[in-house]
Amino acid sequence: MNKLGLLGRNISYSFSRTYFKEKFEKEGIENTTYENFDIDSIEKLPAIIENTKNLKGLNVTIPYKQEVMPFLDKINKKAKEIGAVNTIKITKKGKLVGYNTDCYGFKKSLQPYLKSSHKNALILGTGGASKAVAYSLKQLGINYKYVSRNLTEGIAYTYQNLTNSVIKEHTIIINCTPLGTFPNIENCPEIPYDAITENHILFDLIYNPAETKFLSFGKQKRATILNGLNMLVLQAEKAWSIWNS
Repeated sequence: MNKLGLLGRNISYSFSRTYFKEKFEKEGIENTTYENFDIDSIEKLPAIIENTKNLKGLNVTIPYKQEVMPFLDKINKKAKEIGAVNTIKITKKGKLVGYNTDCYGFKKSLQPYLKSSHKNALILGTGGASKAVAYSLKQLGINYKYVSRNLTEGIAYTYQNLTNSVIKEHTIIINCTPLGTFPNIENCPEIPYDAITENHILFDLIYNPAETKFLSFGKQKRATILNGLNMLVLQAEKAWSIWNS
């Protein structure tokens, strides 16, 4: 029996386990299982690898997409450039190879909604997923700026100094923070929502709830709104193809 799983912290809510369970049932895949590896420290990864027989691959989620990298034997060129890993393939020789499928999922989800006016983007948050988003925007020829709580190197704006004119100039806004995730659905990034127009795309990497407060504010302004579900499905299928290649 081949084993796959998700590596993360506080992941009982996880999309991946349910998705793959349903996939295996629907497609008649009987020789593979998928389970959660919910750990409070990335230092526990080697023990998981050692003690889980027939483990063929892992998805990696918050907060380990960057922390996992030193534990890998090899990192795919794209994942190295992004600086984050969300998929690990375990080779027949027991080597751990890191990939990033978030960039594929994000790019494919966003592309159908892009218009010529979408030239500039704001990325809210600086975690592992935001790095895949930045990589994809670069590939699409879209300029991007990071927004974070503190003005450190590489950060263009803090939430405090975001103005209406900055929002108007950046017609794609991507929430890469966990703000608004179930059960804390009343939370959202504090940006000047009044400046959002029908020309904006608001993309929230969160998928539970399907419409976050961030997205509902965008909807009120008649912006195009997208949640993270399609991105998750696409990145999961890409991971599946890597594990089976």
